[in-house]
Amino acid sequence: MKSYPSDKIRNIGVVAHGGAGKSSLVEAILFNTGAVNRLGRVEDGTTTADYHPEEINRQLTIHASLVPCEWNNSKLNLLDTPGYSDFIGEVKGAMRVVDSALFVVSAVDGVEVQTEIIWDFADDKAMPRMVFINKMERENSNFYKVLEELRETFTANFAPVQLPIGQALDFKGVVDLLGQKAYTFKDGKAQEVPVPGDMADIIAENREKLVEAALEGDDDLMMKYLEGEEITPDEINTGLAAGVKAGKVVPVLCGSATKNMAVTNLMDFMAGYLPAPEVEAGKPFSGLVFKTLADPYVGKMNFIRVYTGKLKGDMVVLNSNKEKNEKIGQVLFIRGKTTAPAQEVLAGDLAVLVKLQDTDTGETLCDKDNPVVMEGIDFPVPTLSVAITPKSKGDEDKLGSAMSKLLEEDKTVTIKKNVETKQTLVTGMGEMHLDIMMERLKRRYGVDIITDSPRVPYRETIRAEVKVEGKHKKQTGGHGQYGHVWLKMEPLLDGDFLFEEEVFGGSVPRNYFPAVEKGVREAMAEGVLAGYPVTGIKTVLVDGSYHPVDSSELAFKLATIIAFKKGAQQAKPALLEPMMSVEVTVPENFMGDVISDFNTKRGRILGMEPGGKNTKVKAQVPLSEMYRYAIDLKSMTQGRGSFFMEFMGYEEVPGRLAEDVIKKAKAAAEAEK
Repeated sequence: MKSYPSDKIRNIGVVAHGGAGKSSLVEAILFNTGAVNRLGRVEDGTTTADYHPEEINRQLTIHASLVPCEWNNSKLNLLDTPGYSDFIGEVKGAMRVVDSALFVVSAVDGVEVQTEIIWDFADDKAMPRMVFINKMERENSNFYKVLEELRETFTANFAPVQLPIGQALDFKGVVDLLGQKAYTFKDGKAQEVPVPGDMADIIAENREKLVEAALEGDDDLMMKYLEGEEITPDEINTGLAAGVKAGKVVPVLCGSATKNMAVTNLMDFMAGYLPAPEVEAGKPFSGLVFKTLADPYVGKMNFIRVYTGKLKGDMVVLNSNKEKNEKIGQVLFIRGKTTAPAQEVLAGDLAVLVKLQDTDTGETLCDKDNPVVMEGIDFPVPTLSVAITPKSKGDEDKLGSAMSKLLEEDKTVTIKKNVETKQTLVTGMGEMHLDIMMERLKRRYGVDIITDSPRVPYRETIRAEVKVEGKHKKQTGGHGQYGHVWLKMEPLLDGDFLFEEEVFGGSVPRNYFPAVEKGVREAMAEGVLAGYPVTGIKTVLVDGSYHPVDSSELAFKLATIIAFKKGAQQAKPALLEPMMSVEVTVPENFMGDVISDFNTKRGRILGMEPGGKNTKVKAQVPLSEMYRYAIDLKSMTQGRGSFFMEFMGYEEVPGRLAEDVIKKAKAAAEAEK
C-alpha cells in the first residue's frame, strides 16, 4: 500500500453494540475494494478484522483492528472496535486517534447500550459521526423506526442520505437522496433502476430536510434556497461535508453487510464527506501510540498515528513521556494480521512500529530536538478482581513474565500482590475480559491458572482499656533469659498504632524500650480472634523489671508479646472490615435500583448529584460486598452504569457476620496445618 497525503486519508472508528454487524461490514468494504478475494464470515471465523483465536472461538470482536483500504483515490483507515463493554478500553484507544466515527446500528435491534456509551465518548470529543443502519434484509427490520429511535435517544440532527426500497425480507435497494437515483445490488455491485413512484412523497420530504441540513452552516446559501433559487449539487455536497465535519449533521445510510447491499454507496460517502485529518505543515515528526500487541511471531507491535511530519525506518526519535530515545526499525502498514513494509508514513496516517524498547500505549514519539507530549488515552479503571495462582507451582516466574506482556497490551488490566491475604489479584473490566485473559495465558504462554475469589483483608482491634503483665523467664544453665513488662493498652481512635513509655525509676532500662516496641509490632501482625493484623491500638510501657545478667532484648520482646496477646484477649477484641467510598454514575431511571441494592449490601448512602443525563450516587459500602459489584451494576443498569471506589477506613463487623468470618478463618488456619 502506498503512502497517502493527509487530504486523501479518512481515519474512521467503526463502532457499535455487539452483534450489530461491524466486522461483517468492514469485511464487505474490503471485498469491494479487492483487498480480499472472498467475503469472510464471522460465523466461520474468516473475517479479516477478527483474526485472534479468542475472537474466532467466541465470534465477537475483542481487539481494535486496523483495516485500511483504498477507494476512490482515498485511503480509508478503518478501526474495527469491540462492541462489548468488557473491551471498552480498545474503543477508547481507537477513538483517541480517529477523525470520525461510523456508528453501525442494527435495523432489527435499534439503539443499544454500547451505542449510547460510545456516542457519549464521541460527544466529549465533538467528533464528526455518521450512522449505517445495517441488517436491512432481516425479518422485523425497520429503517424508519430506528431513525426515530436515534432522534429520541440523541440530541443530533440525523439526516437520511438514503432511503430503503422495501423493508425486511422485501429489502431490494436504496434511493440516493443526493443524486436522486435508485439502486439495487447484485454481488455487491450497484445497478441503477428507476426511482419507485410510490416513494415520491417520502423522497421529497427527506431530500428537503437533507438539503436544509447541508446548507445550515452557510447563511447565504440558505437564503438562496429559501427564496426558491436553484442550489447546485456541488453547493449541497460542499455544505453537507462542512456540516458533517462541524458535527451539525449526522448522515444516515442503510444497507446489508452480509448481503453486500449498499456498501459501495457507504464507501463513496465516507471517502467524499467524512473529514480528512487536520495536520500542520512544515512541523517535525510527532505521533501517538494508541495500541500495543505482543505478537508471538513479530514481537512487540506499537500502533501509531502520525500527527506531524513523516515517519521512516532507521529514524531515532524521542519518547517524550519517558525522555528516552527509540531507534525506529521496521515501519509497517497492517490490515488485520497481514503486514507490508512502509517506505514512509505521512502526517495523518496510521502504521505499526516493531520491537520498540521502551514505548507503551498512550505515549508520544517525536523529533528529539522538538519535544512535545500529547494528550494520552483516558482508559477506564478496571473494577472486577480475581485471585490467580499457577496450577503448577514451578510456573510462578513464567506467570510473572506472561502477565507483564499482557499488561503491555491491555491498559484496562491491573495486577498486584496483596501482602496481607497472600493473594495475587488481577483486576479487569468484567467476567469475559478476565476469562479471555486466562485463556491467553494458557494458549500463548503455557501457564495454566487457578482462579479464586479475593479474600477480604480484615483487621482486629480492641474496644476497652486494660493493664496486663508479661513475663519471659527461662533458666537453662549459664546465662538465662529474663524479661518482665507491664503494658497499658487502649483503643487508638486516630491512627493504626502508637507506642509510648511511662517507666519511672529505671524498672525497665531505656535500652530495652526498642525491644518492647518491636514485640508490640510483631504481636500486632496476628490478632487473637482470627489471626488478622491488629490496628487502632495505643500501647504504653508502664512498668516491669529486669535481671542484670539474664535480661536481653530478645527476652523483653518475648515478654511483650505474651503481655500483648493477653491484653488483646481481655480488652474486648473486635473484628474490623475495610470500608470503601463508592461513587456510581447511572442514568436517573436506575437510581432507585442502585440505592436499594446498596441497602442490601449494608451500604450508607451519602448523597446524590444530578448532572446532565446521569446522576452520581455516593455511598460507603463494605469491601466484602463490592467484589462482584461490576457484575451486579451491569445487570441492574443494562450496562449503562459505571463506578469508582477507593479505600476509606475500617469499621467494626456486625456480630453475627463477625462470628462467621472468625469461624471460617479458624477453619482455614486449621486446614493449613
